[in-house]
Amino acid sequence: MASLPDLESLRCFVEASKLLNFRAASRVVGLTPAALGQRIRRLEEGFGVDLFTRTTRRVELTEAGLALLPAAEAAIDAARRCVLAARGELGPAPLELVLGTRHELGLSWLVNVLPELKRTHPNVTFHLYFGSGPDLEDRIRTKQVDCAISSRRIHDPSIDFIRLHEEAYAFVASPRLLETTPFAGPEDAKHHTLLDTSADAPLFRYWRDAPGGVDSLRFRQLLRMGTIDAIRALVVRGDGVAVLPEYLVREQLQDGTLTRILPDIVPLSDHFRLLFRDGDPLRAVYTSLGSVLAEAPLT
Repeated sequence: MASLPDLESLRCFVEASKLLNFRAASRVVGLTPAALGQRIRRLEEGFGVDLFTRTTRRVELTEAGLALLPAAEAAIDAARRCVLAARGELGPAPLELVLGTRHELGLSWLVNVLPELKRTHPNVTFHLYFGSGPDLEDRIRTKQVDCAISSRRIHDPSIDFIRLHEEAYAFVASPRLLETTPFAGPEDAKHHTLLDTSADAPLFRYWRDAPGGVDSLRFRQLLRMGTIDAIRALVVRGDGVAVLPEYLVREQLQDGTLTRILPDIVPLSDHFRLLFRDGDPLRAVYTSLGSVLAEAPLT
């Protein structure tokens, strides 16, 4: 394999190609004619071809030299652009990012924040992916998603994160349900259906593990609904009780569509996090995105 040429030798070649006079070209690049000739010979030895045909009366480019000229000019121009880019004179490079999010959070909050993200990061094209917490984490690991917003606690050292917002929770039910089936104390749980996303009841644990929460609470049944939006719809309809993110039920709590159960017990809170691969070279970009997201109130 031919050795890679150095840029100064390519510059000597380009000037000699334009002027077809080594003495004149040497003055342009600031070398002696002998030093310029040495650089040209070094290129020819590295490529294994003659770039010029020389006689006592004239210098001409060979076919190899003619083929090299536009590529050499492009290489020198690219090197100049490298300098400008490093100095920030070309502006931020265009970037496409796939941002993952949970369905409810994406529709209620992230979609509304996109205009601000685009305004503050005009060089970034944002694509959204909607999925569950474990799915988002898997897609970060496999590089199908660049970063994702999730409230799941991360124990995988291959995934790094930036905290965005504290996520408070509320144990809620429909007032109509509580009129017919009261929930005044832990013993009343046996008359109610608990709605959660999966069999291990990850949402309910925010209430159960809180100070004053009851570890041994027993419900009539647990229904797995998969998504928080589905749980909210069923709770509003009076089909069960659930622990839900407070930002998602704030309006229903204010207008009386939902009410808190056992309000003296305040569920534990968590945080929304911007997840990305540990060691990702775009960490500075994610930090900048995180600053914008942290300023945007949850809706």
